[in-house]
Amino acid sequence: MIYTYKCNECNEIFDVWATFDEKEKGLHPKCPRCNSEDTRQEFSAINLGGSSKAGGSTNMPPGCGPTGGLGCC
Repeated sequence: MIYTYKCNECNEIFDVWATFDEKEKGLHPKCPRCNSEDTRQEFSAINLGGSSKAGGSTNMPPGCGPTGGLGCC
């Protein structure tokens, strides 16, 4: 998973790659710009398959979508 963080010192926004286990144990990433430990997680919208409103593709592989059933992407 990718988690987005923001530095409270310099306002840098950066991404951190981590597993669910790492996240549950507590992530405390340092800012890559100023090396501050005073960071907080930012929450943003996730695009899972696109939307015509956001300019994304609405084409999904076969088996995906609300009627895709088990094994759906």
